[in-house]
Amino acid sequence: MAKNSTKDIEAQQIGGSRIVSSSHLAATSKMPELSEFEFGLILASNAFDRWMVRCMAATGLPGLTALEVLVLHSVNHRQRAKRLSDICLALGIEDTHTVVYALKKLESQKLIERVRQGKEKLLLITKAGEDVCLRYGEVRERLLVEAVSTLGMDPKSISAVASTLRFLSGHYDQAARTATTL
Repeated sequence: MAKNSTKDIEAQQIGGSRIVSSSHLAATSKMPELSEFEFGLILASNAFDRWMVRCMAATGLPGLTALEVLVLHSVNHRQRAKRLSDICLALGIEDTHTVVYALKKLESQKLIERVRQGKEKLLLITKAGEDVCLRYGEVRERLLVEAVSTLGMDPKSISAVASTLRFLSGHYDQAARTATTL
């Protein structure tokens, strides 16, 4: 398979076929579409972070980071106690200390609490934390879900994209593990 030249990639970008952030990677790749996907992922990731922070501020709780919002929702998920390791695993976070810091901040704001179950330390959502998550959900429905619904996208196609993202994240994780051994 012939490699794409940088000029070919740039021509495709101008023509609207490929939009990438690193044409040098796309030009030397057997799959330039992956560079296109990665640029979309970068934009979506940053937009999602901004959205979470601003949505949380709209609920009356400014000052939380995107990670803190994710951790709060994770602790609230299914209204059952969570271990630190389970939160990190569910969110795909290997830097546990960042989650520990987020948990301390959420606990200081009385949004979560720590409980002991035998030797284990578990995390629970408080009534205040649950209320914040409910308000977040209301703002999300009004500002995001309603806007996305007007696009006329089939909900099944959104679900398929989510499935593809989870599938590809596994490949990125495996590639990261392999790169660590090089």
